[in-house]
Amino acid sequence: MKYYLEITLLPDAEANLGFLWQKIYQQIHIALVDNKIGENESAVAVAFSRYGEKLFPLGDQLRLFAKTEIQLNELNIPTWLSRFKDYVHIKSIKPVPEKITHVCFIREHVKGEAGIEKKMQAKAKYWSEKSGQPLEECLLSLEKSKPKARSTRPFIWLESQKTKQRDPAQNIKFPLFIKRIELENPQKGHVNCYGLNANHKDISNWVSVPHF
Repeated sequence: MKYYLEITLLPDAEANLGFLWQKIYQQIHIALVDNKIGENESAVAVAFSRYGEKLFPLGDQLRLFAKTEIQLNELNIPTWLSRFKDYVHIKSIKPVPEKITHVCFIREHVKGEAGIEKKMQAKAKYWSEKSGQPLEECLLSLEKSKPKARSTRPFIWLESQKTKQRDPAQNIKFPLFIKRIELENPQKGHVNCYGLNANHKDISNWVSVPHF
């Protein structure tokens, strides 16, 4: 990964970092899907350069890394984030500096996550049919009593694009838990369309991204 594009989130009283991460990362994911190089494979990796900050676990900065400047240009990120121009600062594409360390970001699959989401959807659907309220409103009302998947990792709420393709009326959200791992040396592998390591179990196939 030799080039990067840096995005800084700018929260305010009406849009906190949690809300902005959800909206911005969703758009980044769609951009990566739109420019994928294989089945759920991206040429661009993401990095949370301020991961682990005390004020907010994911920090307020996202970097996109690629082997070439062209790959980052083709994403056309300013267009994808045009709706949020008041909430992001996008810098120009730059070469990665020489003095760096190496980290990788993987999706942590939390046991019980899928089951919790399935039960919540079933409850909301039943409630919607009984009360006549929209499914989205029922999901929001149930959010307070929703059981928590057990993980201490930072996460971002995202919409399931596969479910949307099957049924545009459905709006199923899930927590994407993100784990950072420090590496001694750079590694090559495959990146999925979340910009994360495609294989979370096979260490030899983890993709490193520069950290500076």
